[in-house]
Amino acid sequence: MHENNLFEYAVIRVVPQVEREEFLNVGVILYCPKLKFLQCLCAVDQERLCSFSSRLDIEELKSHLHSYAEICRGSRTGGPIARLDMPSRFRWLTATRSTVVQSSKVHPGLCVDPAETLEKLYTQLVL
Repeated sequence: MHENNLFEYAVIRVVPQVEREEFLNVGVILYCPKLKFLQCLCAVDQERLCSFSSRLDIEELKSHLHSYAEICRGSRTGGPIARLDMPSRFRWLTATRSTVVQSSKVHPGLCVDPAETLEKLYTQLVL
């Protein structure tokens, strides 16, 4: 029998004009401490984003989202945050901020396979 494991996730959002509080979901971060799993999946739908704001720099946005993935992996190219331990990286990525790239509140759940759960959440909340 497979064991359920506690996980936490947050939705990555793009808020082109912070003062308007409109956002588009572009990714999901999932953290499962017991299985030492921290990953994110992101997609940039340029057409949908441009409907919010024509001033949005898509290449800069892609660079920021790439940084999220590098930090999740603990990559050497991910900067000083990527060198933190896994719980600290997740907390940093999901901290409240008033920038163009934000995350939702953190939500808990139970899963057997965190990679499968990440895919499912990504499909439901982003695509």
